[in-house]
Amino acid sequence: MKTTRADPQPADFTDVRATNLAVVLRHLRAHGPSSRAAIAASTGLNKATVSSLTGDLIRQRLLRESGLTSNRIGRPGTTLALDGSAYAAIGLQVSADRLTALAVDFAGDQLLLWHRAFDGEPATTGAGRAVSAIAALAQRAATRVRQQGRQVLGLTVAVPGLVADGGTVRLSPPLGWSDVDLRGLLSGSLRQPGLDVAVANHAGLAAVAELRYGGHQVELDLTYVSGVAGVEAGIVVDGRLLHGSRGFTGQIGRFALGTAGSPTLQDLAGVEPLVRRALPGFDPESLTDLAPAVEQVAVLARSGDPGALAALGDTGRHLGQGLALLANLVNPELIVLGDHYAALAEWLIPAAEAELTRNTLAPDAGGVRLTASSLGLHAAALGGAVSHLDRVDTGSLPAKR
Repeated sequence: MKTTRADPQPADFTDVRATNLAVVLRHLRAHGPSSRAAIAASTGLNKATVSSLTGDLIRQRLLRESGLTSNRIGRPGTTLALDGSAYAAIGLQVSADRLTALAVDFAGDQLLLWHRAFDGEPATTGAGRAVSAIAALAQRAATRVRQQGRQVLGLTVAVPGLVADGGTVRLSPPLGWSDVDLRGLLSGSLRQPGLDVAVANHAGLAAVAELRYGGHQVELDLTYVSGVAGVEAGIVVDGRLLHGSRGFTGQIGRFALGTAGSPTLQDLAGVEPLVRRALPGFDPESLTDLAPAVEQVAVLARSGDPGALAALGDTGRHLGQGLALLANLVNPELIVLGDHYAALAEWLIPAAEAELTRNTLAPDAGGVRLTASSLGLHAAALGGAVSHLDRVDTGSLPAKR
């Protein structure tokens, strides 16, 4: 097989400076307020370079001087911190019956969290009305952020299912959508030149949020498992979300557990099949949101209901088999059970851990830990907002608008 390799190109001053700006921003993002001397000591940049870089970032209103530090020999140094007063980012999350909007400032502090039910018809009745509702909520959130004196860095919409890199929803079974150019439709509806609008997979964005806000002490390798659309995974390797060649990674629900023609992971470990087994007489057609049914399963499990406990045990075992495939493929440090799975994690995890260990080739499941998310049902919206902070943290500073 013939391969080609591009000749390496020399980095110009702009490239080097962007890289160094990213080093400073990421240090402060990870370690919190620090003096210039502490930044230099930790990053290996010389003090003059740090002084120049932080001066630029202060002028851009990405950093601020927050006080003095006295835990050093000699004159106290000025502490620098991320400045949340000038910029913010917005994430929207689409489910069958409601929308969620969340905004964070550049320092990562939450500015707003709104939930809006679809008026009249749910998203499953067609993309047209849903897009109008998404655009209206996005406009309201952007207006609120700007009224607070902040520039909007960007807007990302989280959708369950297959989302192509260009922002087209190729297939979303929970929404009943196929080949919807959501990014293009939203950009046209918002009519805000310069606003960065993106659309991405729900589980992938939730993984981005989990890495930053989950409190797991994990730096680079994490997998988030969602039960919103069958079974999906957002996979972070070496600190980066895996996208694949076209953006279609993480569809682990299609794994067949057994020989050809056997049931898939989502058939055996999906949230809807679990609820069907745990709640006799449950009619999924009567609900567009499984959360109330999931809570009912949890109530029954706490009361010791044999049917609910048996359904949870079976689901946990099958889920563990699927997670073992993930562990053998990418060996994450941590697998996080999110959204509906998180609400049932105390019953799912014991059986899942046993199967994970049994079916992973590496000893001790390759060091993989299994835990529940604490970010709730809006993790993907949070990840959508965070994705724009991450872009700035690479040294791509925002242009003034």
